[in-house]
Amino acid sequence: MAGAELQGLDKLSSHGCFGGQQRYYQHTSAVIGLPMRFGVYLPPAALAGQPVPLLTCLAGLTCNEETFAIKAGAQRVAAELGLALLMPDTSPRGAQVPGEADRWDFGVGAGFYLDATQAPWSTHWRMESYLLQELIPGVVAQFGLHAERLGLLGHSMGGHGALTLALRHPGRFKSLSALAPICAPTQCPWGQRAFTGYLGADTTLWAAHDASALMAACAAPPYPNGILVDQGLDDPFLADELHPQALESACARIGQPLSLRRHAGYDHGYFFIASVMADHLRHHAQALLV
Repeated sequence: MAGAELQGLDKLSSHGCFGGQQRYYQHTSAVIGLPMRFGVYLPPAALAGQPVPLLTCLAGLTCNEETFAIKAGAQRVAAELGLALLMPDTSPRGAQVPGEADRWDFGVGAGFYLDATQAPWSTHWRMESYLLQELIPGVVAQFGLHAERLGLLGHSMGGHGALTLALRHPGRFKSLSALAPICAPTQCPWGQRAFTGYLGADTTLWAAHDASALMAACAAPPYPNGILVDQGLDDPFLADELHPQALESACARIGQPLSLRRHAGYDHGYFFIASVMADHLRHHAQALLV
């Protein structure tokens, strides 16, 4: 999907990194209606003018555009493979909506990578449209990246976002993976609180943003070359909030290849993410660099 270059783009900083550049920007978002920040890693091939693929990396609760870039350790392998990385902020900020600060307690306020339909959130909390209609196509246009070679990766709330956005927009992304994702938000307290606030009390509307429900409703495997998911078995949120077994069952039902790797001794944090990040980048490269 082609897009116009981002409006009011302001480069905040740039840092040499494995022969490429890790940059941070702010722009004026027409979709969100507020200034939004993002990080982008441009590998050496992109700096040389090659239209490299773009992997969008969606972070989780309490995170911003810097978290994945600083903690995940992705740039070295991305530079070797020739992948650009996009790190959006997780939520609108500065809207001065009552309850916005509750994002830190996983109430409404966290972006959750959907378009809210309920006041007061519906004015600015439009992360799905922001990513799909504005930020990703804008970054592709701004930096001369390959518009047809897009991948999605996410962690926790961002894993929910990666899975649901990829399933809600078939054909838009060529590769998909997640780390400790919220796989069935309609069945967990985090998702139920967010969906009630953003989408309302009609639970029949929630399934459209539940990765396991979306997968189960597919008529054919949407990613026949496979989806990679990693989950730590010492994750304190595993039993009550994440439910990877729901996604596993939904994939099995429709014949979707899924590599769900369970790791003893690993928790929910970025030490775990950094431990498996190279595998995720290579997973995406197999689809994006052909």
